[in-house]
Amino acid sequence: MEYRCVATSVEGFVQQVAVQYLRHGYWFYVAGVVPPRKEPREVDEKLLAKYGVAVSQKERCRRKRAGLANVQYIRHGRFFVIMATHGEHRFFGDEVTQIRDARRVPIRVEGYALSFRSGRACVRIEQGEYRRLRAYLLDLACRRRTEALAGEFSGVGLVPYAPVRQQLLSIWRAVNRERKAAGYERVAIECVPWRRRIVRPFEVVGGLDVFI
Repeated sequence: MEYRCVATSVEGFVQQVAVQYLRHGYWFYVAGVVPPRKEPREVDEKLLAKYGVAVSQKERCRRKRAGLANVQYIRHGRFFVIMATHGEHRFFGDEVTQIRDARRVPIRVEGYALSFRSGRACVRIEQGEYRRLRAYLLDLACRRRTEALAGEFSGVGLVPYAPVRQQLLSIWRAVNRERKAAGYERVAIECVPWRRRIVRPFEVVGGLDVFI
């Protein structure tokens, strides 16, 4: 059966991991990067075969009832993640020193931190990226016109999942406190990205699969 595993955008990668995998119990993971000397598609094929990833939904249900783990694999560019549910599987033996639990250690990719908290998948701005973004915008708080600052918020380029939106609002409030203290006009809340656009993680462009 066809198993699509190459996300054609960071947004698609994040959406697939959070909404389809973490949400459905794929909490144990190994993250890696395809070495420069290797062809990504060959690595895909090797890992899909090694861990028997490309199985039907019916087979996944059968394995779950039998107490066996299921595995998913996804890649964007050269970054990939192998994810597994609870249960028995060779993945846990082969990758024992590399496995992390997304309930404790977030998957970090392109400025995002993906985890599973309080019974739900959580997409946040990764802490290092958050501190960098906060410092950058606070540095501009009293040095840029209101319209320019609004443009900075609008163009952060991060998908506004609820936790991401809350982090951006925290920065927005801090910026406005700086501006108020200096006697400047506040930046309108409308500049903070609010709606998340649903994407097709494995989007087909012009009738051809896009392989990255």
